Amino acid sequence: MLIQQANELNVLEVKDLATRFQTQDGTVHAVNGVSFFLKGGETLGLVGESGCGKSVTALSILRLIPEPPGRIVRGKADFLGKDLLQMTPEEIRQVRGAQIAMVFQDPMTSFNPVLTIGRQLTEPLLLHLGMTKKQAEVRAAELLEMVGIPNAADRLKDYPHQFSGGMRQRVMIAMALSCTPQVLIADEPTTALDVTIQAQIIELVKRLRDEIGMAIIWITHDLGIIAGLADRVTVMYGGYIIEHAAVKELYANPLHPYTKGLLESLPRLDQRRERLTSIEGMPPLLLEEPRYCPFVPRCTYAQDRCRVENPPQVSVAPGHEIACWVDVRTGELRS
Repeated sequence: MLIQQANELNVLEVKDLATRFQTQDGTVHAVNGVSFFLKGGETLGLVGESGCGKSVTALSILRLIPEPPGRIVRGKADFLGKDLLQMTPEEIRQVRGAQIAMVFQDPMTSFNPVLTIGRQLTEPLLLHLGMTKKQAEVRAAELLEMVGIPNAADRLKDYPHQFSGGMRQRVMIAMALSCTPQVLIADEPTTALDVTIQAQIIELVKRLRDEIGMAIIWITHDLGIIAGLADRVTVMYGGYIIEHAAVKELYANPLHPYTKGLLESLPRLDQRRERLTSIEGMPPLLLEEPRYCPFVPRCTYAQDRCRVENPPQVSVAPGHEIACWVDVRTGELRS
């Protein structure tokens, strides 16, 4: 768990977070001892394919896991000296939206369809900042202008269905930024949008990050988006963090077989390939906590040790950690 190292500049430090879900088929081990930190003003990319535990990690930090069937079984989430996982329901409500905000994947399901956008935008301003109704309406119009919504004051009277998908996501970002949070968690906010709108949303978030100075956790399965957005990248698989590095280091020198496979499945302008490669097989079901490397069934580098023992995170370069027994450059076990 090397990447949990403390730093006085960290705004968020997650240690050994584990979350379980009870289902008819058994206990799903969705997140298994995740540790990472987030510095003020930086962007951390949290990447991996669907079902690897990215969203559950974010929801656990904000205590948004439905109980039952979910349960946070251990861990710590230190936010500016206070553990989010030990806060009372009232204390965590004061943090959500005001100090840590979240943008969800599908904005249509995040809005109340029978309330106007203005009503939903002003609610956090009234709740967290104590504004009057008039002050909140003025601020809400300013927020819509900030994210590029034309005729902002008039659009406050509209309902969510009267906005396009890209516009709804902009409104969602405006709502998340309404109280100037110190941390923004963006859970695949561009997945449902076309490529042009994706680029606009990413540029908008980068501009607002620089203007406001907030830290961002950007959750995605798209490594192409992360390349131009993040400072550091954390790769998840099977509920574990399996590689972590600065973004340039990770793209230039991926050292976990899974990360290597993800990058080789992407088209690259700087490399000529006959064809893209794919990672065969399916992610683990996680009905049991793996006692061996969870990537073994799909790994072309697997050795006998990988099948009997789950590797810990080890440092392979400054700021670069992996959880793998094998050196992908040689195909041999690490000494």
